Amino acid sequence: MSGSAAALSPLRGRLLVVAAALLWSTGGLAIKLVPLPALGVAFWRSFVSGLFLLAVFRPSRERWRHAAPSTVVVYALMILTFVSATKMTTAANAIFLQYTGPLYVLALAPFLLKEPFRKADAAAFGVALVGMSLFFVGRLDPGALAGNLVAVLSGVFFGLTILLLRRDASGDAIPSVIAGNLFAAALALPFVWGHLALDAKGVALVLFLGIFQLGISYVLFVKGLKTVPAAEASLLGMLEPMFNPLWAFLGLGERPGTAASLGGAIVLLAVAGRTLVGARAGEAPTPPSPD
Repeated sequence: MSGSAAALSPLRGRLLVVAAALLWSTGGLAIKLVPLPALGVAFWRSFVSGLFLLAVFRPSRERWRHAAPSTVVVYALMILTFVSATKMTTAANAIFLQYTGPLYVLALAPFLLKEPFRKADAAAFGVALVGMSLFFVGRLDPGALAGNLVAVLSGVFFGLTILLLRRDASGDAIPSVIAGNLFAAALALPFVWGHLALDAKGVALVLFLGIFQLGISYVLFVKGLKTVPAAEASLLGMLEPMFNPLWAFLGLGERPGTAASLGGAIVLLAVAGRTLVGARAGEAPTPPSPD
């Protein structure tokens, strides 16, 4: 065991995972503050993050073989839809609806991975659907409605990303995450070419998003997982959807609706409850993913 690994206590590992989740939670506010359309933000955020992670991990040629094209594409679509949803609807709606992703894992795993579908899965999915329905209660302007639908799609891509990473038996997600960020930037670029100029504030924001909110947070999370069980890491990762709306409220005065807040709470309870049930049964949980 190396000195650095030996020095990483369980408490420090938990603190690293918590720090990662809190950095992820700043994404909603920072994305909204960047003075560019959604795909412009997505381009800079993913491009900076991809280069940062490439410099930090420097994957060998052998490790690059673990980056499956399907995983890279789905990861990139998750990134693009999450940024778009955050720009189109409230930060709370975007993150709560994306966090339905683990439930799609439960629903699709029997078909894609031949994993069993349990009664607890059906109960969690049914409860989450009730919560999701509350995001569409009441009067919604067309932009918010479209944003909520894009957020639902982001949750689907989140779930598919987890399924594909689980399918890749190596468990080495780093090459796929790096390539996925760079591919997301490549997909966004043709739509925003010529409209990527930023002032000093915008430059600072995209550097924060790419290096800290996506890059350093992922490094901290990977390191923390060396001592933190995956189920516990999944639950600690839920600090992201809890704090994301708080930063948006403090920074922009953005308030999610009452129905959406209740729906978000129901979704998180469904995911957390299913994670705890799975942990007691010794199942592999769905870890949070940088978005």
